[in-house]
Amino acid sequence: MNPSPNLFLIGPSGAGKTSIGRSLAARLGLPFLDLDHEIEDLTGVNIPTIFDIEGEAGFRQREASLLDDLSRRRPVVLATGAGAILSADSRRHLVTRGFVLWLDATVEQQLERLSNDHQRPLLASADRHQRLIDMATHRTPLYLVTADLRLPGHSEPVDHAVSRALQALDATWTRASLHSPVP
Repeated sequence: MNPSPNLFLIGPSGAGKTSIGRSLAARLGLPFLDLDHEIEDLTGVNIPTIFDIEGEAGFRQREASLLDDLSRRRPVVLATGAGAILSADSRRHLVTRGFVLWLDATVEQQLERLSNDHQRPLLASADRHQRLIDMATHRTPLYLVTADLRLPGHSEPVDHAVSRALQALDATWTRASLHSPVP
């Protein structure tokens, strides 16, 4: 949605949604929310525990419900989880309630960035490389139809990625008034 007071970040695991999003929010003077962290705060347990108890379907229901709530806040920079775009309702909320920035990352970049991360339930696989390929094959078309702007990943410090993102946003995102209605 352009113009919009909200900036929503989507993209695969390891793309930098949280670290880049937090810095973007600070530079833009906006509050920052991370959907996964908000789920953990609300439930009092970490995401792997939710997956253990409720499975992926239960987690996705929680994620979609909270995304609906958080995407109504104005103004906000919201970093979503990598799979938030799997829900058609969530994609609609993102598209209609904010400007959507897709932080992209190649499978190789993801493998490098996530090499020490063993907390992600969907990456607990004997063949992490193939798992990331499979997820990218399924999710990339959904990122494509949801995003207003795609920022390809590079091997660079976060502050450089934030500068690139701000430059791209300055050229494409119109920050709207807070007085426009929320769909």
